[in-house]
Order: sequence, then structure tokens, then C-alpha cells
Amino acid sequence: MEHFNKPLTTLSIMLLLAPLLMATDPDPLQDFCVADLTGKTSVNGYPCKPASSVGDEFLFSSRATTGGDPTANPNGSNVTELDVSEWPGVNTLGVSTNRIDFAPGGVNPPHVHPRATEIGIVLRGELLVGVIGSLDSGYRYYSKVVRAGETFVIPRGLMHFQFNVGEDAATMVVSFNSQNPGIVFVPQSLFGSNPPIPTPVLVKALRVDTEVVELLKSKFTGGSAAPMNDNFADLCVGAW
Repeated sequence: MEHFNKPLTTLSIMLLLAPLLMATDPDPLQDFCVADLTGKTSVNGYPCKPASSVGDEFLFSSRATTGGDPTANPNGSNVTELDVSEWPGVNTLGVSTNRIDFAPGGVNPPHVHPRATEIGIVLRGELLVGVIGSLDSGYRYYSKVVRAGETFVIPRGLMHFQFNVGEDAATMVVSFNSQNPGIVFVPQSLFGSNPPIPTPVLVKALRVDTEVVELLKSKFTGGSAAPMNDNFADLCVGAW
């Protein structure tokens, strides 16, 4: 009778799966794959343009040499993106970068990158960089004022923000281990989703009055919040 060692087999399977569990973007299968943005994304990124049709421009970009106007944004910050949609040369390479400019008092609001770890360097000014841990850490808040020439790292999936605490404008450059790190802004996701999150859910979750939720929704939807469905409200109240 064949002997079956269950613990050993389980361990073997875990070892085989470990590289897949730890991976971020898939490894490239060619030297380069300049994205054909007219195509549809697949597991490894956009389809490649023919190598004969691309020159060495895929290696270089001047997009981040100047930033946008941070005062044109209500947050007082402007993001110059260099992910795959703006720099097709990073397609399949598992990297991307952003430049963020801040007006005095400007903020890059609390947000999450679901697909990448972030590492950054402050080029000028003084930024308060804050990171909020998960439930595992008791939602611990880590923060430091990062000055020109200093660096920081944001673990993948953790909520974080940057806030200009200096008297002058500030600039930072950040890089990601993904060609498309994604971003989820916490205020917009809660109060500006489409369609909106039902008000009773937010009232219960945030432990505030209905009026507060409606006010916050109006700030992120450009108008008054959508009326609440009576049937849904009755169901929620009954469930409480």
C-alpha cells in the first residue's frame, strides 16, 4: 500500500505556491513590450507594439520634469502620473512613478494603493507623511515630517497621506512595484461612489447623524446626495 504523508505533501504544495503568493505584477517574457494602448489589458499588461515600430523613446520620459498647478485642485496638490497609461514603456515591467506637487497647506488625501508598495523621496519642502496600519496593528498611526533629500516607504495596501507642513511649495517623487498600482481615495470612495453607498450604512458605520453623512456626500458629488430608498431604509432599520 502506498504511503501518503499528508503534512509533507501540504508543505510541498505551499512551497510551490509561495512564489505566486508573493508576486506582484507578472514577470515580463521579453526584453521590452511598449504598450499598445488601443488594445485591451491582459494578465501581463497591454499587448505589445511591434518592436520594429518603437525607438529608444520607450526608455525615457520628460513628463515629470514639470508638475501641474496644485492650486487648481481643492486638495492643494497635483499628481503627475507615469503609470503604463502615461508611459507605455513600463508595460509588463512591474514599475511606475508619480510626481506630486503641493501648495502650502496642500494634502494628498488618505488613500490606498491596492496593487503596489510605494517608495518616495522629497525633492523640496517638508511633508508630513502618515501611514495607518491594519487591524493587526490596532490601526496604529505612523508619521514623520520628511524633508528634502529624505525618503519613505508605504507598504502595499496600507492607508496613507502626505501633507505640506512647510511655508513653501513642496514636491516629491514616488515609485511603485507595479505598472498600474491603482488608487482608492478614502473620502471619495465613502462619499462619492457611483451609485452612492446607502446613507443608513454610513450613519451606522461612522456613528454620526444622517445630516452629517448627507453633507459629506454633497461635498464629493457636486450636489445634494441622492434620496434614500424608503424600502432599503426600512430593511436597514429592521436589521439594526
